[in-house]
Amino acid sequence: MNTQTIYEFPLNERIRVFMRLEQLFLQLNHFISGPTIYDKRAAISVLLDILMIFSRNDLKSELLKELDRHIKVLNQVSHSQGVDTEKLQQILAQLTTVSKNLYQASGKIGINVMESDLFQSISQRNSIPGGSCSFDLPAFHYWLEQDTDEQEKDLKRWTQPFLNIRTAIDLILNFIRQSCNPTQELAKAGFFQMSLDTTHPVQLLRVLVDADLPCFAEISGGKHRFTIRFMKPSSDESRPTQLSEDVPFALTRCMF
Repeated sequence: MNTQTIYEFPLNERIRVFMRLEQLFLQLNHFISGPTIYDKRAAISVLLDILMIFSRNDLKSELLKELDRHIKVLNQVSHSQGVDTEKLQQILAQLTTVSKNLYQASGKIGINVMESDLFQSISQRNSIPGGSCSFDLPAFHYWLEQDTDEQEKDLKRWTQPFLNIRTAIDLILNFIRQSCNPTQELAKAGFFQMSLDTTHPVQLLRVLVDADLPCFAEISGGKHRFTIRFMKPSSDESRPTQLSEDVPFALTRCMF
């Protein structure tokens, strides 16, 4: 059982999109491995959300920029004292391989999936509550009734274009999360505020709170400053309220 709850807050749009995709890919993996029709329905619904994000963002370009930036930074510190050179070279090789794979991927990522008749018809009905019933989408109903092996083969084919993207996002977010050590802080009467040094931009905030504390962290902010309010959930229909007690927590300002 986790003894701490982690709250994360991205401070720029690029990391915000990466984190949304990270969560969607985790959900997709979970539902793809499920044995029921409802698991497959959920997997398709999550895949449509992923496709929607890809249709609105030039993710390939954004990821390549971020990977190149990480490679440049790691090369700069490769000769610093105390650096594990062997491990660093392994990481650089991994980043370079992922970057090369993305460069070689021609066209817009996932375009073939987005243009398929099945996904277009499901997408058009997906915004309607219950709009993907069997009488609305007989082709989708037919697919859901197929053998599990056939479904898994299709799902593997549909998700294949996103494998390099997912690997790149996992690598980048992992580096960012581990880029700095946490500091111990205290939120007086459930409130904490801090200014940020804009010469060393912070990409992500991580707040760790003891799971036993009856509160959640509500974070807001931008590149200049951020605030954290520790809120007590309501047991009725009223709004959560800010704690009046001091709250100890660990804070990581991830700058990588």
